[in-house]
Amino acid sequence: MTPPEAHGHALSESEALSTPALVARGAAGGVLMGLANLVPGISGGTMLLATGVFPTFIAAIADVTTFKFRRRSLIALATIVGSAVVAILMLAGPVRGLVIDQRWVMYSLFIGLTLGGVPLVWRLARPASPALWVAAVISFGLMALMALSGDVGGGGEARFPLLLLAGVAGASAMILPGISGGYLLLLLGQYEPILGAVDLLKVGLLGRDGGGFDVAAIMQAGEVVVPVGIGVVVGAVGVSNLLKWLLDRYEKATLGVLLGLLLGAVVGLYPFQAPVQPEVGDVVKGMVLDAEALADLEAEDWPLERFDPSAGQVASGIGLVLLGLGATLVIDRVGGGRSEPTA
Repeated sequence: MTPPEAHGHALSESEALSTPALVARGAAGGVLMGLANLVPGISGGTMLLATGVFPTFIAAIADVTTFKFRRRSLIALATIVGSAVVAILMLAGPVRGLVIDQRWVMYSLFIGLTLGGVPLVWRLARPASPALWVAAVISFGLMALMALSGDVGGGGEARFPLLLLAGVAGASAMILPGISGGYLLLLLGQYEPILGAVDLLKVGLLGRDGGGFDVAAIMQAGEVVVPVGIGVVVGAVGVSNLLKWLLDRYEKATLGVLLGLLLGAVVGLYPFQAPVQPEVGDVVKGMVLDAEALADLEAEDWPLERFDPSAGQVASGIGLVLLGLGATLVIDRVGGGRSEPTA
């Protein structure tokens, strides 16, 4: 049985970070979380784990939603959420293009960033217990099964109930490492409407050709962004409070689940695959394509096929994995990572 003083180990270690270290890690984690939530297959929660601010983030949300307005919690939320929002607004368009056109480059980098979170989670979880190993194996198996499952749907019509549900699912995935918010949005058919609305909102806020606010664009984007935002708040409040409760009472098993999710997320990031344009008569998203449907099909909805990489691509992919891994470890070092838990 875990001794009472061991509970909250993960949360107490994150509390040991100085304020500048928390801001540095929070900003990096927020940007990566925002970037991850734009890409199907990448988890925002994984990026928070990778930068070592995951326990702080869920504790901060739990504090604010139970009306405990601690200075540290407010700083953490402002830094992480603010950085994520800026990243989403500024990168929604470019990231879609990079993932479509340079998937193997982006996925190699994301593999490194994801693997960089393993030492941080392990530091929180040690010493290992049977509960941790069992939970890790089960969650890894489930995540790998999900990653290796069939294709998911792409675009769909933006409707209020689905947008609300997409917000809840996206927030849950943002907090739960290993679960991709973009992947869930694809399953709900809301990936394209939401990213398109975010890009339109950016245009409305920055103006077209430097012409100031575009109110019409902001209002149009708000029809999608507002219900999604409501769902995000509901999902974040519920999941963060549940996770904080689990970490307080079942820390080893919960950290085992998170470790398994983190490792399992890599399974779905095999980099050497590329979208292949379908032909008339092919089945995509459960629909047989005719000439009109094929013409309307966006490149991000094309089926993926693995290809044999060249020696240069393999070498570059390994280099990008190491770059992502190194970046995460540097963030941990600069952020004041500790090798021993705080009493």
